[in-house]
Amino acid sequence: MKSDLPYFVALAAAPGIGPTKFKILLKFAKTAKEVWIENERNLKKILGEKTATNFIKYRAKTDPKEYLDRILSKNISLMTIEDKNYPKLLKEIHDPPPVLYVRGELTSVLFRKSIAVVGTRKMTNYGREVTEVLVRDLVVAGFTVVSGLAYGVDSFAHRVTIGNNGKTIAVLGGGVDKVYPSENEALAKEIERGNGAVISEFPIGMDSMPGNFPARNRIISGLSLGVLVTEAGGASGSLITAGLAGEQGREVFAVPGPIHSQFSHGPSALIKQGAKLVTNVNDILEELKVLSVTHQVSREEVKGDSKEEQKIIDLIKDRPAHIDEIARESKLPAAKVGSLLSMMEIKGMVRSLGTGIYSLSR
Repeated sequence: MKSDLPYFVALAAAPGIGPTKFKILLKFAKTAKEVWIENERNLKKILGEKTATNFIKYRAKTDPKEYLDRILSKNISLMTIEDKNYPKLLKEIHDPPPVLYVRGELTSVLFRKSIAVVGTRKMTNYGREVTEVLVRDLVVAGFTVVSGLAYGVDSFAHRVTIGNNGKTIAVLGGGVDKVYPSENEALAKEIERGNGAVISEFPIGMDSMPGNFPARNRIISGLSLGVLVTEAGGASGSLITAGLAGEQGREVFAVPGPIHSQFSHGPSALIKQGAKLVTNVNDILEELKVLSVTHQVSREEVKGDSKEEQKIIDLIKDRPAHIDEIARESKLPAAKVGSLLSMMEIKGMVRSLGTGIYSLSR
């Protein structure tokens, strides 16, 4: 494979030759080098006239060895589908990428269980809260967290993982040297410096484009035992990832949210379609049969210093709630509830998520 590697990588980077055509070409010619030097007539038979013509033009202006040297000069490593360390789960999907470009250390991260955490780019306080709690507990349970380095839930999931000394994999919709959004380049560098890996199937220098994201999403789900959607609108790209997960035989998990929030529509739709409803990490662990009940993640119970404080804690222990709802359910005067919440926040028992919504401190 060593002598064939430059041709293997250059062939996988050719425009119009995706995983399926790549596999067909290698079956026909046995090695990537033989494909590279194949005559025009045979190429047109296999690829069709248009794709073959484009490949011949690409071949004429591409030096495989020079391309490989350029990749390695950027401290980017490569993993091919023929490598023994290629991700086992990813190899099982219908169209695994022939080549993965890697920033950071992927092999050791893949020895751990992986789960994808995805969601809206416009995360609410509620979404931030549930994503933080669930990602933290998944890290404690030994999971690598996979996501797409996008704004919102994706990048937040990466940050929470790193903050809890976990490992994370960021999958891009363009070259690993062209992080999108560019504001997340610092996060990408933080991931590759000992916290996981930034990966892509797309050639270096390629910008992230909308048409690339479904392909990117199949890798996110393909690397994972399951996909968790914490918050998403009805047309969110994270629902595509969840759909791909279902097609790949992976588990799909969804967090229910406030019924008035547009960002609860995605998880609600998934739950109606059969996704596992998640209210805490043990819902995920039980479904994946990862840990026995005796080894489930637990957290120290918050206790109130008075009956009134305990009433409030009992109301918000499972989910955040608005101050008006707390007052109504506790049957305490609104002014009293406001005073209690302020004092409990000072004590570190609760925290404000903004707009009058409170949750337990985790």
